[in-house]
Amino acid sequence: MKNFLDKFKINSKRYIKTNILFMSYVVLSLINATILRIFTVGNYFEIKPILADSAVILLIGAIGYFIKPKNQFKYFFTWNAIFTAVCVINSLYYTNYLSYASFSLLATSLQIVDVADAVTENILEIKDFIYLVGPLALIVIHTILKKKEYYEHVSKIEIGKVRAFNTFIFGLICLGVFLTTVTAVDISRLNKQWNREYVVMQFGIYTYQLNDLVASLKPQISPLFGIDDASKEFREYYEENTLEKSNNKYTNIFKGKNLLMIHAESIQNFLINEKFNGVEVTPTLNKLAKEGLYFSNFYAQESVGTSSDSEFTLNTSLMPATSGTVFVSYWDREYVTTPKLLKEKGYYTFSMHGNNPTFWNRNNMHKNMGYDKFYAYEDDFEIDETIGLGLSDKSFFKQAVPKIKEISENYDNFYGTLIMLTNHTPWTDIENYSDYSVDYKYTNEQGIEVSAPYLEGTTIGNYIKSVNYADEAIGQLIEDLDKEGLLENTVIVIYGDHDAKLKKSEYARYYNYDPYTDTVLDKEDPNYIGMDFYAYELNREVPFIIWSKNNKFSTEITEVMGMYDVMPTLGNMFDFYSPYALGHDIFSTTENVVIFPDGNWLTNKMYYNSQKEEGLLLQSNETVSADYIDKYNKIAEEKVSVSDKIIVYDLIRKTKETNDLLEQYQNNKKSMNN
Repeated sequence: MKNFLDKFKINSKRYIKTNILFMSYVVLSLINATILRIFTVGNYFEIKPILADSAVILLIGAIGYFIKPKNQFKYFFTWNAIFTAVCVINSLYYTNYLSYASFSLLATSLQIVDVADAVTENILEIKDFIYLVGPLALIVIHTILKKKEYYEHVSKIEIGKVRAFNTFIFGLICLGVFLTTVTAVDISRLNKQWNREYVVMQFGIYTYQLNDLVASLKPQISPLFGIDDASKEFREYYEENTLEKSNNKYTNIFKGKNLLMIHAESIQNFLINEKFNGVEVTPTLNKLAKEGLYFSNFYAQESVGTSSDSEFTLNTSLMPATSGTVFVSYWDREYVTTPKLLKEKGYYTFSMHGNNPTFWNRNNMHKNMGYDKFYAYEDDFEIDETIGLGLSDKSFFKQAVPKIKEISENYDNFYGTLIMLTNHTPWTDIENYSDYSVDYKYTNEQGIEVSAPYLEGTTIGNYIKSVNYADEAIGQLIEDLDKEGLLENTVIVIYGDHDAKLKKSEYARYYNYDPYTDTVLDKEDPNYIGMDFYAYELNREVPFIIWSKNNKFSTEITEVMGMYDVMPTLGNMFDFYSPYALGHDIFSTTENVVIFPDGNWLTNKMYYNSQKEEGLLLQSNETVSADYIDKYNKIAEEKVSVSDKIIVYDLIRKTKETNDLLEQYQNNKKSMNN
């Protein structure tokens, strides 16, 4: 036994002395992966993702032993740099989207140039530089080893192939041990990929990214594999979930009227009816909400495609793609859309935007969705005032009204979408265009009016100023439309496309400011209002308002509602219908559910986090059963899955082609019989 221990001790020392570079590569790559999980999903030192990440690192590292020692640094440094890039990119991405990056988004990566200010000012944090310590440390270690003639010493030892084999075997052992811990649920979610937090928590960031690479190739390989299973799932879902046409007090109420959609960039619901020093942030939206139908519990269901996802879901009642974005990766598929359905009723359909038409590939996707014309940027507007990414909202709306007037004179009905822009992050230009104050004014004991800074100079303060500007622009638009007589037969629908992506830390000052000391309450203070996961998610509500000049509904709808419910709800009002809608007419459902792309879901009773498999009851007097949770988990998985199958496999086109062939066959058969 003593001889064995002595031999093991000698071999261990020898291994360490001749293997310093490789071990440094492994440890530094693994540390970065662990740090990323701590900063994002926060599952610290769970053994499963550590084993999975270790297996990837070791199996890739084993190849390095086939390279001469003096050249191994280039190989190990390259892979460590790649792993570091994966961690940095996902850290940045998670900050903004609460999800992980995808290879399928490479096609839209150049758009980062247009929003570079948003990345550097609102997203990039000190923690994102921590990952760079790995490559820098590897360079330092390499430099020291060179000075000590480490590589010359190692070159004299013929261990390359043996080390490669042993390392590969050890990597396979790590992989094998990891696989013994994997459940059927883990495999299912890895395969579907839409629950990305869960995948990273269970499989580690490197396995996730490799799996994502495979998933991102689906648009290219999908026509070859899986079409039969996808078609079967598609048929069975709609056989079991036939969406009946609604019949309620709002049925056909707007039949034959024009419909103008206002895509309100990044406006969140928490600012509706909010005031600073007695001055409303959103007086226009407050008025429209009070007079019209105001859906106060409305959520966007966007994924990595943000604005484009909302446009897609609103117009199709399908979910965003689980990999990539529909507007970029799947824009050439067949979809049943609101513009197409209204065109069948004689409507002229158009969209307008003050930004580059290629942003989110709108120039192609809008045409495919059925818009007759896309008015965009320099082609159709004079860029006389620029704020942020493009033409200011006020100038955009002023120039849009004459175009809408001309359309109304040439066509009986129109459906139009006006996409706002100024309220897009990072809101740094707004100080030059808004005099709205977000300080806190009060009178002190001496009777002197004092102004405490409150939110002045903060990101959330600039956001609020920007929302006030956007509200003024909408007010101006309504006024100009009215002057031109365009409101008499037109319904206005305003929807927030997604939340502002504000960090949780921004809300600490918003909710916990003490103007008398110009400080923020300590977290230990009993009056401190925190922003945990559930509070943050529920605060992502966006406004949804249906307003008509000649219909004063003055009604607030508190039922939870998602972007995929817009199409069937408006369809009931305007008399159009899609058999593929995944949402519901909000006025014809007893208990609605909002499914989010990551599998989380929301009802009036609870918000459920599918990653952590836990939920928050929204009413203190409510209880839910395990069957209730299982029911909506099943609904969530079915909707996300069937929507993705429709998108990836182009099933609506294939169904239409099959139906056309069947109809042709039946017609030919009738002709032969006659």
